[in-house]
Amino acid sequence: MLQFVISVFLLLITPGPGVLSLAGVGAAFGRERGLSYLLGLLIGTNLVALAVVTGLAAIVLSVPWLRYVLLLASISYLLWLAFRIAMSGSKVGFIEAHKKPGIMDGIILQTINPKAYVVNTALFTGFPFANQSLIVETMTKFLVINVIWIVIHLLWLAAGVKLQSLALKSETQRAINIAMALAMLFVVALAAYSALSLK
Repeated sequence: MLQFVISVFLLLITPGPGVLSLAGVGAAFGRERGLSYLLGLLIGTNLVALAVVTGLAAIVLSVPWLRYVLLLASISYLLWLAFRIAMSGSKVGFIEAHKKPGIMDGIILQTINPKAYVVNTALFTGFPFANQSLIVETMTKFLVINVIWIVIHLLWLAAGVKLQSLALKSETQRAINIAMALAMLFVVALAAYSALSLK
């Protein structure tokens, strides 16, 4: 069980599209919008976990063309979200008018986030600790993963909100938003590379 807890922590604390975008939303749009987005991420990650546990994810991802369609959708959505974070606070009218990321954005991101599938698959298919009951083990894993997930994501959101609360110059804040967006793009590039190298 301890090995499982440590693994959950290490897999979730590492930067991925979810935590990076959450910190970016907190820095660009504030705590309230960040909490709304976090709720969406939480719902989305549990939908992914359910898909993994029920085998639906394995069935869907076993179809090569569908796997690449989902990868393309994931990359496209992450690029769009990174653009919104980078351009927040911009005085360009059509950019400023964009709706701020919320619950639905978080759900969409997690359901097409490659890291969410990899992490959940590793955690739910490995680390057996309740051999007498698969149901007990699965429910325990859901509980442990969610508790650690919430704490880690609240910390990432707090870091983003802290940046916003520093009342930095608009140029500095904009540079931070762009840096967060670029970090997301780097993670997206790594995910795309690893997915394509598995052909």
